[in-house]
Amino acid sequence: MSNYVIIVAGGKGLRMGSDLPKQFIPVKGLPILMRTMQRFYDYDKNLNIILVLPKHQQDYWKQLCEEYHFDIPHQIADGGETRFHSSANGLSLIPDDAEGLVGIHDGVRPFPSVDVIARCYEAAAKFKAVVPAVPVVETLWKTEGCTEDRNLFRLGQTPQTFDIQLLKRAFRQPYDESFTDDASVVKRYGQPITLIEGNPENIKITKPFDLKVAEALCL
Repeated sequence: MSNYVIIVAGGKGLRMGSDLPKQFIPVKGLPILMRTMQRFYDYDKNLNIILVLPKHQQDYWKQLCEEYHFDIPHQIADGGETRFHSSANGLSLIPDDAEGLVGIHDGVRPFPSVDVIARCYEAAAKFKAVVPAVPVVETLWKTEGCTEDRNLFRLGQTPQTFDIQLLKRAFRQPYDESFTDDASVVKRYGQPITLIEGNPENIKITKPFDLKVAEALCL
């Protein structure tokens, strides 16, 4: 039995206002993507890491690895047209007869706690499909002007973690625009999703303000 993580990093940096794809932007002297991979390596040095990158970014990534002497073992899969296709490409590098668990994680979420990662894999071993999530602290307004009970909602994070064979079966479904994340693919397949407590620091870095928060979290 082997466990995997697929780290999906296909950002272009448009909302960041940068020519450099956001996963390569340094935070406290280390590219975001390297910080992300380091968290999973800290969790389990035997975890099989698959990195999904657009083909045209792969040479630059290899240059960065040399520049930063970054030697965490990993395989590289080509990014796809959508998140669904990128995840599918990463999943294709896992043998079809593999038994174990696989997490799928956003490359620009460099701060999942090792404890949360561990609990995701532990829970997935029991429930087969797990999403870390945190409570909603703001008031939720519908566009027509009424509020929702925020206690009924959670903000989903990654790593979304699954039984490998379940995830492979779910990704044989045809692509649908309603697949907003990997858990939505599995839910459409008919598998209930179990939510576990995430960590608030596990932010997704997409805008310049997020970089300021990331810098503070590295102190």
